[in-house]
Amino acid sequence: MSSLSVFEDNRPGVPLLQTQDGEKIAAALAPFGIRFERWDAVAPPPKDADEATVLATYRPWLDKLMGETGAGSADVLRVNAQTPNKEALRSKFLSEHTHSEDEVRFFVHGGGHFIMHIDDRVYDVECTQGDLISVPEGYKHWFDAGPQPDMVTLRIFTHKEGWVARYTGTDIARQFPSFSS
Repeated sequence: MSSLSVFEDNRPGVPLLQTQDGEKIAAALAPFGIRFERWDAVAPPPKDADEATVLATYRPWLDKLMGETGAGSADVLRVNAQTPNKEALRSKFLSEHTHSEDEVRFFVHGGGHFIMHIDDRVYDVECTQGDLISVPEGYKHWFDAGPQPDMVTLRIFTHKEGWVARYTGTDIARQFPSFSS
């Protein structure tokens, strides 16, 4: 189930807010321009469906979203036990970073935590199947799908080259618990 936990950035164990209500999650993130919504209207394709099938399943939502945001392309990212170098990939995602374009993800299967560091707060959004999250360009964040990731996501891009991570060099991500299951 989707959830949001908000912490002071210097108190990782004491949440200021916790909710599993999708509307409350969206409302808490909206003032920062972070988009959170559920796409429950369609049954997801099988986990092993090819990229064309996954994209076709969500095409009406993707076309609407890309029209609203100016994004130009979408692809499918799978991360699971067979992913080469998944430990190195996880390590990269676990370091606080920014991008020069919005990071948009839709979770077809599985889930993970998008954690944003905004001012003196940390917003940990656990995304699950059916969740869309869009983190605006320049926002400090990290991502954790756990040590045994098993997810299929849609990635939406304006320019794929804009999605290069720019690491902040801080250790804040290590101060907060990582997703362990």
